[in-house]
Amino acid sequence: MAIDYADRIPNNVGLSDNRRLQRALESWQPKFHDWWLEMGPEGFQANEIYLRTAVSVDVDGWAHFDYLKMPEYRWGIFLAEPEAGRTVNFGQHKGEAAWQEVPGEYRGMLRRIIVTQGDTEPASVEQQRQLGWTCPSLYDLRNLFQVNVEEGRHLWAMVYLLDAHFGRDGREEAEALLMRRSGDRDRPRILGAFNEETPDWLSFYMFTYFTDRDGRFQLASLAESGFDPLSRTCRFMLTEEAHHMFVGETGIGRVVRRSCELMNGHDTDDLRACGGIDLALLQKYINFHFSVSLDLFGGELSTNAANYFTSGLKGRFRETQIDDDHVLSNDTYRVIEPDGGEFVGADAPALTSLNERLRDAYIADCQRGVDRWNKVIAQQGIDFELRLPHRAFHRAIGLFAGMHVSPDGQTVPEAEWAERAGDWLPNDDDRTYVSSLMEPVTRPGSMANWIAAPARGINGRPVEFEYVRL
Repeated sequence: MAIDYADRIPNNVGLSDNRRLQRALESWQPKFHDWWLEMGPEGFQANEIYLRTAVSVDVDGWAHFDYLKMPEYRWGIFLAEPEAGRTVNFGQHKGEAAWQEVPGEYRGMLRRIIVTQGDTEPASVEQQRQLGWTCPSLYDLRNLFQVNVEEGRHLWAMVYLLDAHFGRDGREEAEALLMRRSGDRDRPRILGAFNEETPDWLSFYMFTYFTDRDGRFQLASLAESGFDPLSRTCRFMLTEEAHHMFVGETGIGRVVRRSCELMNGHDTDDLRACGGIDLALLQKYINFHFSVSLDLFGGELSTNAANYFTSGLKGRFRETQIDDDHVLSNDTYRVIEPDGGEFVGADAPALTSLNERLRDAYIADCQRGVDRWNKVIAQQGIDFELRLPHRAFHRAIGLFAGMHVSPDGQTVPEAEWAERAGDWLPNDDDRTYVSSLMEPVTRPGSMANWIAAPARGINGRPVEFEYVRL
């Protein structure tokens, strides 16, 4: 399905045939541009960036690469191709034709789902708006801006659903998405992780690996929705989201590789004297970002998740590939619970433990990246292993909220936690040191000392390509 770029708002949903919707979105458009100029990447709005733009929603050949200035990026509304005869695949409506309009009885729940997802998109742009000043290379700077403009487009995707299907309520919610601000005390973003700072590039790579990966699992669950416009929207968003996680995984991998090179070259585990990021410090950042991202899945036992599933609004990850009845009325699922000072498995109703099932899939997927980083360390002959911390470590939501648990899953007294938290999580000295490394490197092909060069460039271009024209 080709995308129509002749319209003021690029789309493949026949926007010109719906004058009411077109007027609503065209009214929102200048407000979005004002938000982008105020809260988007700071200091680079006039520069030409080698960006990709969606030109179709086919699996292959869907993107075009060229130079353009970010405010001129053609944000728009792109839905994956419709599936003929698609049905609701789970819950009490299983087997019914997928809905093209919002079922009245689920209007409030569906709006809440869309608003929460939509709020994460501008939040991440706001968190990352000053990173361009300290880029480790032009290659990385371009990747940051690509992530930013696509998060902006994902906001457009959610606003389209709100305006197209929720009337005045939807228009008000769309306005509110531009009013909240990440980290603002009075107008914070909805989810806690999106109010955290992203002050440096190590945090950015962690965010795109761990937090954007949560986004992948949430989008994949929403792509199963019986509400077909939401499903089609999320299916195409997943195509773009893959690059964001690639930026995170390869970014951390390049830090790992460079740290190993410095360790072997200087025969030391402490890399601060030679301007590197030692593996122990990298582990602290993993501990923080993984634990914060785990909270994004919500409580282990959730009636909201059960209601979303039963209503046919939000399925499980790869729902149609699961071998069960897809109704779950009598099924159970194993959940880890605290029991005194221990953690034990207990069977819980499958419906209320859907968040935990999704979190389990997420943890397994995160582990695959950690395994690849550890393979690099082993190949360099270094005796060190990065690990994901225990799921109860540093949690603020769910069964483990407020517990004092070490990264290896041992409960500890509050006094010991207070004493050792700086050994497990980035402390002020760590963050100050990482900040001191954030000096911009803008000569094409050059890299900051603390990160290795990528294995290859973008879209067949060499690493030395001028990805951002300064």
